[in-house]
Amino acid sequence: MRYLLVVAATIALAACGRVVPEARPPQSTVPVPPPTTTVPSASLARLSRGPEIGSLGIGANDATTALASFRESCPAILKREDQSGLTRTDDWRPACQAVTSWPVSDARRFFTSYFETARVGDGAAFATGYFEPEIRGSRTRAPGYDVPVYAMPPELVRDWPDDMAQSERTGRPPLGRRDASGKFVMFYERAEIEQGALANRGLEIAWAADPVEFFFLQIQGSGLLRLPDNSLMRIGYAGQNGREYVGIGSVMRERGMIGPGTPYATSMQGIMAYIRDNPVQGQEVMRLNKSWIFFRPLDTDGPLGSLGVPVRRESSVAVDPNYVPYGAPVYLDLEHDVADGLWIAQDTGGAIKGANRFDTFWGNGEDARRIAGGMSSRGSALILVPKGTVQRHETGR
Repeated sequence: MRYLLVVAATIALAACGRVVPEARPPQSTVPVPPPTTTVPSASLARLSRGPEIGSLGIGANDATTALASFRESCPAILKREDQSGLTRTDDWRPACQAVTSWPVSDARRFFTSYFETARVGDGAAFATGYFEPEIRGSRTRAPGYDVPVYAMPPELVRDWPDDMAQSERTGRPPLGRRDASGKFVMFYERAEIEQGALANRGLEIAWAADPVEFFFLQIQGSGLLRLPDNSLMRIGYAGQNGREYVGIGSVMRERGMIGPGTPYATSMQGIMAYIRDNPVQGQEVMRLNKSWIFFRPLDTDGPLGSLGVPVRRESSVAVDPNYVPYGAPVYLDLEHDVADGLWIAQDTGGAIKGANRFDTFWGNGEDARRIAGGMSSRGSALILVPKGTVQRHETGR
């Protein structure tokens, strides 16, 4: 599952036991605008009926790609409970049964046949973009490939600190490890891991060539390693060390390292350029982000979203599942027209919080990096839900 990076236009950028990989929280190197609508959950939010789907002008290609992603999502949708409270599992069965044999040439009619539009709150949306980075790497350590890509350490667990009173033990236990004396302590932070805290234990699944590129791949939470023989190895999020995430872009801007009056733009490219030109200060700034991401090899044809299916370029969108049901089609109308159209909710993340907050996926490659890097856009959003959902919500309210 993914630990998404929110790439804004202004950036240059289980109970006690073994940790189970979770949806990775999207992060940004600089602050992004807060959600325009903040309500406790979709089931309690003001939900209103939107326009007829046929009036939205959904293009044939847009409907076709959304149909394919919805079809991939259905097995997972029918096994999950909708966190938003908007729908029930059985609501999705008619559409999921029909989509298995629905003709691609008639994709638009599928959505008009089985869905209706709903607006959560005022529908005012804010969207960013993310992509799958590609960096140089090797399956084995070799000259020029010295940055370890670690699998999940077996000692990383969730537990309660020994000195925490039972009355204070609410929610999920924190992540950490047991030290030599058996005391539960915080797990190693980024600097400690870089200095060898996990070295020589056989946890390396690969080796990266560039520590700066790998740092940003960690923020994204998944990516491709271009191997010496020019083949590709896909790696995906396996877990996180439980330490604090710090968006270094905002820190660098506050310190005058990037932005107005400096040679470095407030962008991902500007951040990377500063770090390369100033390696000592750059390493210090990167280590302010104590979070470390662990990976696993993937044999999928795309990075996995938190729904457990591969996310697809210009089709998959990350949402807050407290407001948008996983698998639901989402119609966006944004200032950046390139993101207008139909998307399928297949992912989530820590920075994707609140109603009408979205993160659009743009695949891999240089154009994906460019589009995602410029995707910081406001507009409006409609959720497509199974027919009858809005009336039931209104009746219940």
